[in-house]
Amino acid sequence: MSLPMLPGEQRTALMVRLVLNGVLQAAATVSGALLIKNTFDRLIDPTSATLDTSLMWTALGFAVLAVASAGLRMLERVDAEQLGQDYVHRLRVVLYGHLSALSPRTLQKYSRGGIMLRFIGDLTALRQWVSLGLARLIVASATVTTTLLALAVVSWPLAIAVGAVLLPGMALSLLLGKPLLQATRESRRRRSRLAGNLNEQVASMAVVQVSGQTRREQKRVERQSRQLKRAMMLRARIIGGLRAATTATTTVATGAALIAGAMLVARGQTTPGTVVAAMSIVGFLMPSLRDLGRVYEYWQGARVSREKIRQFLDRPAQTDKSRRASGLRNGPGHLSFRKVTVPGSLVRFTAEAAPGSVIAVTGPNGAGKSTVLSLVARLVDPQRGRVRLDGKDLQGFARDSLRRVVGMVSPDLPLLRGSIGRNLAYRWRSAPAEEKARACAMCGVDELLAGLPDGEDTRIIDAGTNLSTGQRQRIALARAILGNPPVLLLDEADANLDPEASAVFNEVLANYEGTVLMVTHQLDRALCADVMWYMESGQLVAAGEPDELLQSDWRVAEFFRQGNRQALAS
Repeated sequence: MSLPMLPGEQRTALMVRLVLNGVLQAAATVSGALLIKNTFDRLIDPTSATLDTSLMWTALGFAVLAVASAGLRMLERVDAEQLGQDYVHRLRVVLYGHLSALSPRTLQKYSRGGIMLRFIGDLTALRQWVSLGLARLIVASATVTTTLLALAVVSWPLAIAVGAVLLPGMALSLLLGKPLLQATRESRRRRSRLAGNLNEQVASMAVVQVSGQTRREQKRVERQSRQLKRAMMLRARIIGGLRAATTATTTVATGAALIAGAMLVARGQTTPGTVVAAMSIVGFLMPSLRDLGRVYEYWQGARVSREKIRQFLDRPAQTDKSRRASGLRNGPGHLSFRKVTVPGSLVRFTAEAAPGSVIAVTGPNGAGKSTVLSLVARLVDPQRGRVRLDGKDLQGFARDSLRRVVGMVSPDLPLLRGSIGRNLAYRWRSAPAEEKARACAMCGVDELLAGLPDGEDTRIIDAGTNLSTGQRQRIALARAILGNPPVLLLDEADANLDPEASAVFNEVLANYEGTVLMVTHQLDRALCADVMWYMESGQLVAAGEPDELLQSDWRVAEFFRQGNRQALAS
């Protein structure tokens, strides 16, 4: 996927304004140089009788030019920032759109720190390139070109002398481009690795502390930080060399103007004022030339960031169709899986869930149980086969529209930052008050809210860590059943529940009117189901009523016996 561009009309208008700004800055530079030339020539002209008046007009002219130059630089900065922010805004929207279309399996290949680096570090590098690099390149190029042309009009020999120094200096700067690119890539890689590790440490600090690995992880951070420091220092040395080359170039150009001018004055081919004006022009050009050197820095950083963002955008996203799922809203909730294959998880999986039934999906870890639920929620799409709800292929409907058809509770679906009320209504923001009250009463959330001083306005932080496991699960259940969707997916939603939350869970199972797919490892919970699906190696190997399966299939019985032994041992 290619990176977005600014809208044509806006981009063109801003660039024209930047070019015009550069030309006007050059005009101010040349005007200042001409004022210096005229003043200097008058100073050394013994016949001049209007020296005082000339100096007064010179001072006034410089004051006007100073105000004009300051205004032009301010306008340049505003237009440059507008150009950069517009570009990054569009890219940010594209990135989030692509992020939201990636499957959970694809997202697992990225650390949260790595993804955040796309949105913060890489976008910052691109904004700097557009607003500080590209924009300044446009302005500085227009300024330098216009100024050198004006210098050629004033004295073409001096223009040649200055240009003969500037061109090799710019070529020298280009030679530093390759090592700067390599150093930028290395520092970017080291920063990404450190950011990913720190993100993981923050999320699992309790594990680190309980395991007594604080010192070990500290040494790891120290090592990664040291590697990042070395990479950044190498990049800084190359950038320092680049800036030194720019400064040396302008200094030598000033000397070249002085020497060539002195020779021309000695031959009577120009005036001392012209030489001083030429040297002043070179001095005025120094900021623009320095900016041109920094442009290369921003470009090399942007190249690395563009590569990373393009790699992210090239990740295959889940395709979605525009068809809405309104036709599924009032269905009975009949689910069917026909020869469904998901690489690494399911192999020709075939099963059927009757409307209004509770299905306990069991089996060892890695059997593909969670993948079955993810197929219904369209978190994953099958490589082959079909998943149908009430006879309609789920892939024919937009994912967002399934929110009213499928409710889901899973450890991978934590509570969001914000209020409890925001979490309850997240799937259906405009839900009627009576529907919210029904869901809260069914899941015992009304009792929970009654015991909280702020009720629904109680803030949830860090995925709900300020609440107990049972409280979080009740809120998640209420969020899932809001609107009474025909399908409810419970992915190990019964794990680690306190007695009160467990009673609420049983109440939801007993009273829910739709079809329930419930991944569980608990025998008592599986016995409450109408049907049990036992899976191994991505396939359905046994299905039937729980009691009958436990008596007729040794694999199912052994699975739950092992689970009970492990539970007793713990």
